[in-house]
Amino acid sequence: MKEDSLKRPVVPVLVPVPTGEPYSYAVPEGMAAGPGAIVRVPLGPRQVAGVVWDGECGAVDPNKLRAIEEVFDCPPVNADMRRFVEWIASYTLSAPGMVARMVLRVPAAFDPEPPVEGLRFTGTAPERLTDARRRVLEHAGDGLAWTRSGLAHAAGVSSTVIDGLREQGTFEPVLLPPRPIVAAPDPDYAAPELTPAQGEAAASLREKSGQGFSVTLLDGVTGSGKTEVYFEAIAAALEKGRQVLVMVPEIALTQQFLERFQDRFGAKPAEWHSDLAPRSRERVWRQVAEGAVRVVAGARSALFLPFRELGLIVVDEEHDPAYKQEDRVFYNARDMAVVRGHIGNFPVVLASATPSIESRVNAEQGRYERLVLPARFGEAPMPDIRAVDMRRSPPARGNFLSPVLLEAIGKTLGRGEQSLLFLNRRGYAPLTLCRVCGHRFQCPDCSSWLVEHRFRGQLVCHHCGHAEPRPEACPECGTLDHLVACGPGIERIAEEVDAKFPEARTIVLSSDLMGGVKRLRLELEAIAKGEADIVIGTQLVAKGHHFPDMTLVGVVDADLGLANGDPRAAERTFQLLSQVTGRAGRTGKKSLGLLQTYQPDHPVMQAIVSGDAEAFYSREIAERRTAGLPPFGRLAAIVVSAATRAEAEVHARALRRMTPAVSGIEVLGPAEAPLALLAGRHRFRLLVHGERGTDMQGFVRAMLAAGPRPRGSLRVQVDIDPQSFL
Repeated sequence: MKEDSLKRPVVPVLVPVPTGEPYSYAVPEGMAAGPGAIVRVPLGPRQVAGVVWDGECGAVDPNKLRAIEEVFDCPPVNADMRRFVEWIASYTLSAPGMVARMVLRVPAAFDPEPPVEGLRFTGTAPERLTDARRRVLEHAGDGLAWTRSGLAHAAGVSSTVIDGLREQGTFEPVLLPPRPIVAAPDPDYAAPELTPAQGEAAASLREKSGQGFSVTLLDGVTGSGKTEVYFEAIAAALEKGRQVLVMVPEIALTQQFLERFQDRFGAKPAEWHSDLAPRSRERVWRQVAEGAVRVVAGARSALFLPFRELGLIVVDEEHDPAYKQEDRVFYNARDMAVVRGHIGNFPVVLASATPSIESRVNAEQGRYERLVLPARFGEAPMPDIRAVDMRRSPPARGNFLSPVLLEAIGKTLGRGEQSLLFLNRRGYAPLTLCRVCGHRFQCPDCSSWLVEHRFRGQLVCHHCGHAEPRPEACPECGTLDHLVACGPGIERIAEEVDAKFPEARTIVLSSDLMGGVKRLRLELEAIAKGEADIVIGTQLVAKGHHFPDMTLVGVVDADLGLANGDPRAAERTFQLLSQVTGRAGRTGKKSLGLLQTYQPDHPVMQAIVSGDAEAFYSREIAERRTAGLPPFGRLAAIVVSAATRAEAEVHARALRRMTPAVSGIEVLGPAEAPLALLAGRHRFRLLVHGERGTDMQGFVRAMLAAGPRPRGSLRVQVDIDPQSFL
């Protein structure tokens, strides 16, 4: 008996916990659990889902091991995805189990979907044939199975008619396979109308389909039809029987994209994002794994869907900071998409009107192919961009819109066209203080000011979510009605617009809009239909939307993004302002973009006003090269946080002393983070700067191994290639 038990096979299982190695489990007799199988295993007092991993287990006694409880009836995680998980874990210095957790985040999908109850015609005629029954038989008489509701709808009858026919034996119950969550896209559904430039770019992308790994940067001005071009790459992949992933930074808000996809392929893609209903998430995950879903449009987490036969990834708006995840596993989905394509040996397309510096340099150095669309579709002109010098045209006292911008809004309203006012600041005002004692309202858990949201009557922290009612009296000195809002948010701009243009239909758009994603989609749809005169919004409005009647874009504070110490500040500001002004004049109407700025001579403002993007990129790339900043150098951020300031500082300094002596790499800090207190935790940062060819991961790994182990409330987070410096 003991001898038989020793023969039980042992397999490594990667479980979704922060561990560096898979755990060993025994395989019960009669159970098959090969690499990639998704299994249920005991872990301490609970049961968790894990993945049978590659490799051998060490010399262990199977009698001392716990056994796998169940192998789920689910397609296995294929070898490419397992390699991808290992690569990300190694690159980001994350526990492989935490990366695998992102693959296994929908446990309800591991079991097959239950079949759907259906009906099939038996050949038996009903006793009495009414018009309603005749219509039912006309649809179902071919012997194909129908669902009860589907047949009733098709025949234009009530469900009771179907029930009556079933009772008479005209229909018999059958079990049908689960319906696909979306219909299959047809690459030949609608032939596209492409300009010669679009046609050349599309032909180049089609050529790459099925030819192995490649990366193409699709660089086209706003409104040039980049979407229609990469649709042809999607069509080519579908023709070859491959699945496609389209990554979009704000998929929950891009209803227009889904509709354009349907117009081209006859069906919408499956969606994947955090606002999806749990049942829909389960069905998408399962049908992607089975290969039933052919195209997914998703946010960054869609990278970890278990595609059966992935053959193309498109990263739309590849420059967008939303692709960077800064929680648990720190990764940039754009870069990881390229890695996924390399592992799977298929093409990747990066599309943007304002590509990232990294992608531009990769194209210049020959790693990526660059396809350029220099003109808008239909020869629509680019908007006329002008800088409004706020020193010469200041707004009225207590206001924030210059006379130049107000006049332009008035003229646009007079023509029956739309205006967009952009300010990347939610709420009413970024700071509230007392006129009498100077008290400022600060978040109790973060080193940041509370933002007034007047529509909700609250003071809110945009970092941790803390909210409190706006008081009538100062909590410090008790004075009534002496609280004053300092600086503008979009709600304050809306208040100013309503006072100046009371007859105009105004819509305010931001990510904290009451009603969530559904409300935002409805508002965006209303704007596209011309049901608003003035739109006031944050960066949400800059993400690829098509507003046919919009001819004026006003940027309320163009200098806002330049006021921090981020080495990417110039790049981000250029991208954001270019994208925002690109919402104007997309259908060929004469359009205008006005940038309110106190720095009209700043290189970023000059580049946008002149339309000379190439000069901006050349200058920015040269500056990055001189400073040794990415992509010509490497950065890694180490953030040490704890419940007390002293704990965080002591641990950070201890790590600093353990710095290995390596040429070409230096460690800066530790210093208190700009956002020193976040969600009640005190934060210190170390910044590791290295030359391009250095082993940054090896250096940081050695540094952490030599340093003290985090205990108590201490937490150490590593961010390779950081995007945020807060």
